[in-house]
Amino acid sequence: MPTTTIDLFRFQPDHSDEPYRQQFELEHEEGVTVLDALLQLQNEQDGTIAMRYSCRSAICGSCACKADGRTVLACMEQIEEVKARSGGGTVTIDPIGNFAPLKDLIVDLDPFWEKFKAVKPYLIPDGPAPDKERIVPKEAMQKIEKEAACILCAACYSECNSLAADPEFVGPAAFAWGHRFAGDVRDGERKERVKLYSGDHGVWDCTRCMYCNERCPKGVDPRDAIEKLGGIAFQEGVTSDTGARHAKAFLISMRTGGKLNETLLVPYTDPIKAQLDVPFALKMLMKGKAPSPIPHRVEGLKEVKHLVKNVKEEV
Repeated sequence: MPTTTIDLFRFQPDHSDEPYRQQFELEHEEGVTVLDALLQLQNEQDGTIAMRYSCRSAICGSCACKADGRTVLACMEQIEEVKARSGGGTVTIDPIGNFAPLKDLIVDLDPFWEKFKAVKPYLIPDGPAPDKERIVPKEAMQKIEKEAACILCAACYSECNSLAADPEFVGPAAFAWGHRFAGDVRDGERKERVKLYSGDHGVWDCTRCMYCNERCPKGVDPRDAIEKLGGIAFQEGVTSDTGARHAKAFLISMRTGGKLNETLLVPYTDPIKAQLDVPFALKMLMKGKAPSPIPHRVEGLKEVKHLVKNVKEEV
């Protein structure tokens, strides 16, 4: 049987205020998962190892952790897969990121659930309850099918760069659920929802690092849901937010010149800041460090406009 060195993050607040690391040598069967390996360690070597788990079938999402720096569901990831990625015989196990540890691999998820509740993750009907069952077209439900697959494992939060920079950022899973209802044809608060999701710590604060899409074990693609919410905000005319104005500046650039006009971004996104930055901008222009403020049109602008129109119609 293969032997693997498990380098485990430990935090036992009853005994020490500081986290530490502990290594275990584990002889195990072929094909053992990270969760099975941890349970084997708990049963055979150290009964104090603390972790969350339940279904062991990638349904509940409670066993999320980091294996060699990559957030995974421990019940889905095999030890040998982790070793193959790292190219070594040691597997490093840590709690998910962006949350305070409570004990070993168990973290405080209260902020996660508060943000989830803040997006109103439930259907708010567009009128009184119908007298009979309301049939929703299959095509309409397919638009929110991916978001409905979210199991709230918080793997996306573990990797989120926006959350690392701003702990108040609402976050990818919550916004995925936000789109699940904002995109539901039966919901009566579509505009109110995108108002709620915009503003400080909202959808426009996403850094687009795409790690949430990459790490999601269910293919929910939360970043795509955030982008869809931005599209709904434009459709509903909720575009006064700084982030929305920034996105609109991109769109205007593409329509008028066929490429990004960076000089337009700052004054359109934040006019007050642009006025304060005029002296600095002039110095950059004189030194050749800033693009010309004169719009430049690319060849084939007509084709670019046609592409923009098609994308808008698809949304």
